[in-house]
Amino acid sequence: MLKRIRDLREDDDLTQEYIAKIVLNCTRSAYSKMEAGSRLISINDLIKLADFYKVSLDYLVCRVDNKEDHYSKK
Repeated sequence: MLKRIRDLREDDDLTQEYIAKIVLNCTRSAYSKMEAGSRLISINDLIKLADFYKVSLDYLVCRVDNKEDHYSKK
């Protein structure tokens, strides 16, 4: 899951600083620790990331491999 989150960010050429401030409203250090696995990611933060990247939570947590499957924003 952590690799997938990092890959999504890097695929969009975004910095940890950007995701931390704009998406999660936390420090770059806190987000860096989330990506590294030394800090747990809350379900609320996972939802924010999934919504931002327009992927399903299932994709984000590696339950499915196709990021286009199962995403619907109501």
